[in-house]
Amino acid sequence: MIATRFLLAAALSIALPAHADPTAEQKAQWARETEARLHTDWAYLDRYRAANAALPAPVAGQPRIVLLGDSITEGWYAKAPAFFAPGRIGRGISGQTTPQMLVRFSADVIALRPAVVQIMAGTNDIAANTGPMTPEESKANIRAMTELAQAHGIRVILASIPPADSYPWRPGLDTGSKIVAMNTWLKSYAAATGSIYADYWTALAEPGTLGMRAGLSSDHVHPTPAGYAVMAPVAERAFKAALARPAPRRAVIAR
Repeated sequence: MIATRFLLAAALSIALPAHADPTAEQKAQWARETEARLHTDWAYLDRYRAANAALPAPVAGQPRIVLLGDSITEGWYAKAPAFFAPGRIGRGISGQTTPQMLVRFSADVIALRPAVVQIMAGTNDIAANTGPMTPEESKANIRAMTELAQAHGIRVILASIPPADSYPWRPGLDTGSKIVAMNTWLKSYAAATGSIYADYWTALAEPGTLGMRAGLSSDHVHPTPAGYAVMAPVAERAFKAALARPAPRRAVIAR
């Protein structure tokens, strides 16, 4: 099962030390837990339930920023924790697709009352982690999350999908051109809705290719600490630009 295999691999890459090879027993345990969760908590609402409940109230003068995403966002916290200064909250879950993020958007974003949300999503839609999806279906989910955020007075950053010329769990899939096409739409949709577009793709890409520069990715998809160091200035600029804008008073409906 593609989704199960990827969730297992991504979770292991984050949960275990970089030098550790998982044992057969660990792999089997992760596989059992992942498969069970797909049937009992498909969107993984339990992943951050306790952490959300434990969050203190937002601090005056310290705007709260939630980073919603998949393994790239989850790995950011694991590999570059210093980036998550007070007020910055990572809410990435390995392997997730846009429909899963939409389901948990209320609990993991709106309920936290952030000033800004960054949405980084779409690479696992292309990989069909939770089943085949068309680009239009992915776009509809991103539109829904953007509109929900704006309706609740939350500024939106739409993050580009980082470059990936292949997916190790989906060999042979045309990834690079599909990512570029989705990023083109994300940029135009951000402009149409008054959102900020964070262009991580350009910062990470090897010129003339559809993949990341050498040393910035461990497997063509997931950034290394060096990759996250390249992403950080892009994020800082996006945070600053978003916070400079007034909080939205209503959702902007754009197609």
